[in-house]
Amino acid sequence: MTSFNRRKFLANTGLCALPVFIPFSSILGNDSHFNNSPASDASIIKFYGDGEMFEPIEYLNELQKAHKSIPLIGDRYGSGGVVEALEKRMAVITGKEKSVYMPSGTMANQLALAVLSGENTKVFVQDTSHVYRDEADAAQSVFNKRLMPLAKDETYFTAAQLENAVKNLSREEVFKSGIGAVSIENPVRRTDGRTVPLEEIKKISAYCRNEKIGLHLDGARIFIASAWSGISVGEYASYFDTVYISLYKYFGASGGAILSGPAVVIDKMAHLVKVHGGNMYGNWTNAAMALYRLEGFETRLQNAIKTWDQVITGLNKIAGIQIKAIDNGTNIFRLELSKEIDGKKMQESLSKDFNIRIPRPNEKNQTQLTVNETLLNQNAAYIINSFNKSIQTR
Repeated sequence: MTSFNRRKFLANTGLCALPVFIPFSSILGNDSHFNNSPASDASIIKFYGDGEMFEPIEYLNELQKAHKSIPLIGDRYGSGGVVEALEKRMAVITGKEKSVYMPSGTMANQLALAVLSGENTKVFVQDTSHVYRDEADAAQSVFNKRLMPLAKDETYFTAAQLENAVKNLSREEVFKSGIGAVSIENPVRRTDGRTVPLEEIKKISAYCRNEKIGLHLDGARIFIASAWSGISVGEYASYFDTVYISLYKYFGASGGAILSGPAVVIDKMAHLVKVHGGNMYGNWTNAAMALYRLEGFETRLQNAIKTWDQVITGLNKIAGIQIKAIDNGTNIFRLELSKEIDGKKMQESLSKDFNIRIPRPNEKNQTQLTVNETLLNQNAAYIINSFNKSIQTR
């Protein structure tokens, strides 16, 4: 099956990069993919995205809930208030010495790699990684780093591949510029949320530490990897020098990121963020949302997985529906419909009649379903019955 293009789907559905406090809810509400569905309905189930993403009014309401449990104290240029509280909480979760709020994941990745590399220029990355494919060549154009991709079109490279690549440099290049760092994304969105095996991470970590090469984790979705693998976020992070975690992908914030690592690295970040134009006066709205929704998130996600286990069992008993897990995957599953089912009409019925959103099936009647905590908005029986009732033959 051809990999589902998440970015294209978000663009087509009007969901990508909408500013949180601008009243564009009508864009989502009027989109043809989600017709006749109230965007503010708390019972909506969204089989796309890694977590809940709020419309402007919903965001404000959620912050009001947050204020009842945690004081919404503002920061000043990233210092103090809920920003500091979130940084301390993330340092504990990751087991790192310090954490710092970042305006974006791209900046978190790039600054971490720049500091870890020092004067050395080469950074080894996965060919499919966000750092290599989706950060506008920032490493080369801004930070004078040369990205060295490994494992073409694969989820991850092995420790053996990394070691071989490093050894080959002495034969393949005349002028030595030095190996600065290694970056690993886990899980990898470009390969449908597949994970890097823990045993391979351990081997890579041991090699990098022995060779004194900095190791960075692009852990934007590391909580997703943790939920499906049973490996704690702290254990994942322990094999790396630095780790970045997204605040908006599943914590409901409108943006922002956290970078965690040793103080000698993190203490350099405030100045570097300022130099690169990311120092904003107030960051508390993102930090407060993430801090509030971080509480209990892992339990909610585990409950969503339990609900999904019941749902997938029930759906696979319906004639014409087949859902398959992705090998070494996490929260993305493949949905295949028989040719007798009209996938477009089924999608429209799920949305209009049952408040269940799924990506539109392609010309082969295939799509992908992403599991997240919105599954907790209804029980498994409701979801199964909704799919069953939405089936329309061609």
